[in-house]
Amino acid sequence: MANITRYGPFDSLFDDLARGFWVKPLGVPAAGEIRLKVDVKEDDKAYTVHAEIPGVRKEDIQVEVHGDQVSIRAEVKREKEERKGEKLLHSERYYGMVSRSFALPGEVDDKATVAKYSDGILDLTLPKKTGGGARSEEHTSELQ
Repeated sequence: MANITRYGPFDSLFDDLARGFWVKPLGVPAAGEIRLKVDVKEDDKAYTVHAEIPGVRKEDIQVEVHGDQVSIRAEVKREKEERKGEKLLHSERYYGMVSRSFALPGEVDDKATVAKYSDGILDLTLPKKTGGGARSEEHTSELQ
């Protein structure tokens, strides 16, 4: 014999909201997860982007500039092992991709961008585009 349950119009809405709320009420990142923190400054000639990407190799970072859009991506590989003698006591791994994209107030001269990465800090100098001109093609910066 089948069990029949009667639901009101707001029952499933409340259940869905409550289920999501109680399972994970705060957006806390997982331990060891890298968050890409970015500061953007502007002067008369250029935008300066200061991004913290600790523990990432320069070769694993990609920067793309297209008009007023800036995208930063990095492949993260972290491995941690704790050994005592020959016996492995603890091992953790984190592999993933972090990215950040944002729009600047004005277009950037993507051919004149400069990117430097040192000690976990990515510094971008993005000169402002002079004149109206058509939108430029997408450009990927080489890190120095």
